[in-house]
Amino acid sequence: MAGTQLVLRLPGSSQKWLDKSRNLKVDCVAYDLEDSVVPSKKSEARGNVSRFLQTRSPGVTENAVRINAVNTGLALDDLTAVLKAPSIDTIVVPKVNSSSDLEFVTDVIRHNLPERHAENPSKTSTPPINVLALVESARAVTDLSSICKASPYLSGLIFAAEDFALDLSLTRTPSLLEFLFARSAIATASRAYNLSSTIDLVCTSYKGAEGQQSLKDECVGGRGLGFNGKQCIHPSQVDVVQKAFSPSDKELHWAARIRIADQKADRQGRGSWTLDGQMIDAPVVGKAQAIIRKAEACGIDVTSAMESWKDQEPE
Repeated sequence: MAGTQLVLRLPGSSQKWLDKSRNLKVDCVAYDLEDSVVPSKKSEARGNVSRFLQTRSPGVTENAVRINAVNTGLALDDLTAVLKAPSIDTIVVPKVNSSSDLEFVTDVIRHNLPERHAENPSKTSTPPINVLALVESARAVTDLSSICKASPYLSGLIFAAEDFALDLSLTRTPSLLEFLFARSAIATASRAYNLSSTIDLVCTSYKGAEGQQSLKDECVGGRGLGFNGKQCIHPSQVDVVQKAFSPSDKELHWAARIRIADQKADRQGRGSWTLDGQMIDAPVVGKAQAIIRKAEACGIDVTSAMESWKDQEPE
């Protein structure tokens, strides 16, 4: 399964933002019932989102809902309401501190939607519900192993930097070095447990050229740590993030050259060979294959790139 590349959060209490999302072209929209909704509007937001998700928006690949944390006592009402919506794809669970939080959500999904059980995908034409877990505390970072094994629905982890900073009394800086350990731990755990989505922190700057540059820099840094997606808080961030986490033209053509030449090297019985003076072996080929799969998942024209390098030979 291709991982979620981008999660755009929109307040579930705002009918205006719900309506605007109908015209967006985006990987995933998470309609929020948690932090962006004041307590007096929680019930109204549940109703808004449940009604809205009766139909799909043509440009939104994945419909997600961020429920309230399990320990608030509001999660059951959130889940009971939104799981009735036929267009729901993903539940985003905030403040996951231990496996028990995901076990609770899993039990509710199994009870309400047994036909979309992740362990029995062959028994239904409807895809299983996905769960994304928000990692927001020191306790969660130190318990990632059990969290990653807690639910068959779990498809990815999301790093919530602001709450993590609050938990550790950290001050966020432009370098983001204060989050290095947590981000590395999350990306590593997600890969170790074969979760398809590893979503990085929100860029809180988004206005003007300076905000867009900060966003680009954060995307580059996140990819470098192993994240394959990023949270967004405004539609103006979407294009930058989707481009940053998709293979570039340069990366795609490099991968195409590797694949073509490796097929020829394999027929020649060569386990390693060179390209542009660099040794190519199994790990490098694996990286090239991953880039091609990612490009295909992003809707990029891979066939043309492969065709343009059909004469590439292993050196």
